Amino acid sequence: MLYEGVTGQKVTINDLLRQSERVYTLQRLFNLRMGFGVRKDDYPPYRAVGPVTVKEYESRVERYDKQLREEAGIDPTGMTSEQKVAALRKYREDRYDKLVDAVYKRRGWTNNGIPTLATLQRLGLDRYPELVELVK
Repeated sequence: MLYEGVTGQKVTINDLLRQSERVYTLQRLFNLRMGFGVRKDDYPPYRAVGPVTVKEYESRVERYDKQLREEAGIDPTGMTSEQKVAALRKYREDRYDKLVDAVYKRRGWTNNGIPTLATLQRLGLDRYPELVELVK
């Protein structure tokens, strides 16, 4: 393995995954110390969730109506364009929230995106009192 050739240390794929997890957690802790890095900071820009305007929705009405029907399970018949935009955005935002929930759970973070003390212990980061204090 390349890592072993460079460092002289034998590692497994699980060792590399754990190191990666430690890095993500340290990045989150650094961000927390800088005053951001919680759930609200993990949302994409409003524009990225789209459609943003009624005009945008109407320019691709067939595509967006199909998404409402097939993905969201909402029949757009009889809805105004404003209602359709709101319904599609709500559906997409709800899906994003579920994704964030799953990622946080897998990483061992709280619902607000803060690593738990148990996660710090598992990753060997609990030996740093300032990190332990930060998550408390």
